[in-house]
Amino acid sequence: MGNNLLKGKRGIIFGALDENSIAWKTALKVKDEGGAFTLTNAPIAMRLGKINELAKACNAQVIPADATSEQDLNTLFSKSVEVLGGKLDFVLHSIGMSPNIRKGKEYGDMNYEWYLKTLDISALSFHKILQTAEKLDAMNEWGSIVALSYIASQRSYPDYTDMAQAKAMLESIARSYGARFAKLKKVRVNTISQSPTKTTAGAGISGFDVFFDYAQMMSPLGNASGEDCANYIAILFSDYTRMVTMQNLMHDGGFSTSGITQEMIDRLVK
Repeated sequence: MGNNLLKGKRGIIFGALDENSIAWKTALKVKDEGGAFTLTNAPIAMRLGKINELAKACNAQVIPADATSEQDLNTLFSKSVEVLGGKLDFVLHSIGMSPNIRKGKEYGDMNYEWYLKTLDISALSFHKILQTAEKLDAMNEWGSIVALSYIASQRSYPDYTDMAQAKAMLESIARSYGARFAKLKKVRVNTISQSPTKTTAGAGISGFDVFFDYAQMMSPLGNASGEDCANYIAILFSDYTRMVTMQNLMHDGGFSTSGITQEMIDRLVK
């Protein structure tokens, strides 16, 4: 049972694909905490995933939208405000896709048309969401908008290729728009740098299992699970974090501030 942390709050959750998705786990957590929301994903992702099952479990309406389309976003926000009966208190951006990674392209052999698509889907879509919310005056004061990032925005990781730049751009947008939205309406904007998590999207990255195992050994608390991330997102949506904005918040079991751990030493000296 929840604690009614989000009782009376309304929002939109982007990116729930299946039960492995952080967005999926967040939707269940938000419902458990008393929040109401609409669910959305791109039409092609909806066909591949199970979003209608989640909608039924959460008593939520699904509104298809391509997050790169300004027209789709206008429709999504307008309908969500109408369906939920008022302006919004929270939005989760859990969207990321790289055609270059999907096609196995090396970082020195990027298809630049696909590169731009990676940036549009994975980062610029966040700006479009924020801008749409502002222009439609769709957010309540003290609302919270969160996007999911990864530490590859700040460090080099093999095989993460153009998604690293997308995450860096995502975090920069959060800072810039966070400053703007705070002055306009006291809406806070943050990103969460999550541990490697075994989602459908994560599993598509070559060498993901190595990323996951390395982070597990280098994190004093171990990797943060998708469920843990959903709990953290719920807190950021709540009134308990009203003064937190423009931050990239590390949710990684201590990975980002560890030099080396005893577990890694023990592994290396075997």
